[in-house]
Amino acid sequence: MSKGIQVALIGNPNTGKTSLFNQLTGLQQKVGNYPGVTVDKKLGNCKLPNGNQAEIIDLPGTYSIHPTSKDESVVMSYLLGDSKPDVIVAVADVENLKRNLLLFSQVKDLGIPMILAVNMADQMQKKGISLNVETLEEALNAKVVLISARKNEGIDDLKKAIANFEKVDATNQFERLATKIDASYFEELQKVDATKTVYELWLELTQPFFNQNEDLKAFGHDVSKLKKYQHKETIYRYQEINELLKSVYKVDRSKATDLRSKLDKIFTHKIFGYLIFFGLLLIIFQSIFEWASVPMDFIDESFASISELVKANMPEGKFTDLLTDGIIPGIGGVVIFIPQIAILFLFIAVLEETGYMSRVVFLMDKIMRRFGMSGKSIIPLISGTACAIPAVMATRTISSWKERLITILITPFTTCSARLPVYAILIALIIPQQKIFGFLSLQGLTLLGLYVLGFAAAIGAAYILHKTLKIKNNSLFVIEMPDYKMPSIKNVFFDVFDKTKAFVLDAGKIILAISIILWFLASHGPTSFDNVEEEVKKETAKIELTTEEVDQKIASKKLENSYIGIMGKTIEPMVKPLGYDWKIGIGLITSFAAREVFVGTLATIYSVQSDDEDTTTIKEKMAAEVDEVTGEKRFNFATGISLLLFYAFAMQCMATLAIVKRETKSWKWPLIQLFGMGALAYISALLAYQTLS
Repeated sequence: MSKGIQVALIGNPNTGKTSLFNQLTGLQQKVGNYPGVTVDKKLGNCKLPNGNQAEIIDLPGTYSIHPTSKDESVVMSYLLGDSKPDVIVAVADVENLKRNLLLFSQVKDLGIPMILAVNMADQMQKKGISLNVETLEEALNAKVVLISARKNEGIDDLKKAIANFEKVDATNQFERLATKIDASYFEELQKVDATKTVYELWLELTQPFFNQNEDLKAFGHDVSKLKKYQHKETIYRYQEINELLKSVYKVDRSKATDLRSKLDKIFTHKIFGYLIFFGLLLIIFQSIFEWASVPMDFIDESFASISELVKANMPEGKFTDLLTDGIIPGIGGVVIFIPQIAILFLFIAVLEETGYMSRVVFLMDKIMRRFGMSGKSIIPLISGTACAIPAVMATRTISSWKERLITILITPFTTCSARLPVYAILIALIIPQQKIFGFLSLQGLTLLGLYVLGFAAAIGAAYILHKTLKIKNNSLFVIEMPDYKMPSIKNVFFDVFDKTKAFVLDAGKIILAISIILWFLASHGPTSFDNVEEEVKKETAKIELTTEEVDQKIASKKLENSYIGIMGKTIEPMVKPLGYDWKIGIGLITSFAAREVFVGTLATIYSVQSDDEDTTTIKEKMAAEVDEVTGEKRFNFATGISLLLFYAFAMQCMATLAIVKRETKSWKWPLIQLFGMGALAYISALLAYQTLS
């Protein structure tokens, strides 16, 4: 099948461009409520009324044809490339027509036929908006179509306009602006390459991501003049847009009947807005413990039963030991946290779908500005609660390099889903299941406190970096305020399912490999274990011990003389001041591959150490661990708080370090993260243990 008519969809973020793409092509994809969701052009076919085929290209959302980030440069690179579209459909939000028309006017000067699709037209009456389409068409010298992508209204009219695109005027009118800015400058620019229009040359000249030829580089060596003229161009375009809208676009808020403006006054209020956001966070973290407790206990007991069943029905030997002491406890250490992680992702997905997340971004902008960032930085920080890797990549939407670098460096402080298993098991061990005021869980409040601590550490680090980094900062914060809507059950389900599956599979691969390695290291040593049993029996001959206690001492002695025991004993002096023994030290080392490995590591070590016939749960094994010197529980309050603080601050994720290196194109910044966060974690854990013990 031939490609037919090439149609490019362009528009600002959150104008409904992706929804229109779905209506035209029949394809489905997630619609986001904040910048950064669409990062690549997407393709689909559409049948037109005249029987022709149209290939629809969905370009990334952008506020201007002049890119300020790598994502936005995709649009300009495509429009200036060799394969230009036959017609461009610019999607505009009827409520933000002024800003949307800036992009339209810029693209219109490329000399490509354009259709303006004014979306959300069904909301005009509710919002008190009136629009004179005929006058607008005449002034823009383009076809204008009113549509509602969500309700599938006006789509047939748009298809007819696309089919008749050749009737649309495609005159390039950039000369009118060039004369106002500096006529002689643009006359000289045209001489650089006569095969291109002066506007195409101007765009390439101002495009830092475009491969310019040497003549063009030489012409644009005066960067200050480029910025000055670019600023003038934007001012002149807005002057024309303002004059046009005076005659065609009217808004009478007294006639508006929607709830959006009323709700926005509440959710973005300078006091109530923050209280509501904090209240939602409180509900989320209460729910993580309250709702997840039953399925977590079921999963924990199930894996313990599986280990016991395997041990009872398989012949004794190395393979059985590997299954019962290595693989099953290791995987169980991840699967047990699926309920909590799924609940966290569920709340985040609902907040995104309803449109509330954009209000959070707007609300936080004022605070973030004081620390060298903007509201755009809150998106990676919130995304970091799932995983720091995509969160670091999400910083590409931040135009200022200084803001982007600061956000990249502080994002690992936010509590990701990999920390959640460690937090959950430690909180369950050291924080009692008590209620405050009869309904607030003390464990839930502790978890909320750790999330707040991580965010506070990120903000504090941002302030220090803002004051110390000698990088020029120049950025403009723009955020869409989409309408509130009921969350799509389908979108929420797949979002939660995909993110939870990614966590389990990614973590599962690492933990399975590490569990096998740990089991081998814990079950073998440089010397044979054959004489250990006799040595223990000689040592305990004069002590009255039960058979179970003797077996336990034999297992512990074997573990101490294993490869992993020797490694743990070697690093024990470094971690002992923090309240940790050599077993916890091994957990710290292995969790540098991924934080969630810590729980699986201890589960494997304690499984190898135990010689009991009855296999206990992970939580019970950790709760029963005793300090051999003091005779007290190993995971007491002081040690637990020390561990919580260590994991709150430590940069224990090799994959994140690799992503930071790729995004910053230097090992300097990931190494600063690794050693800086590591030092903060060690000092905090040391002070906490020494103070509380």
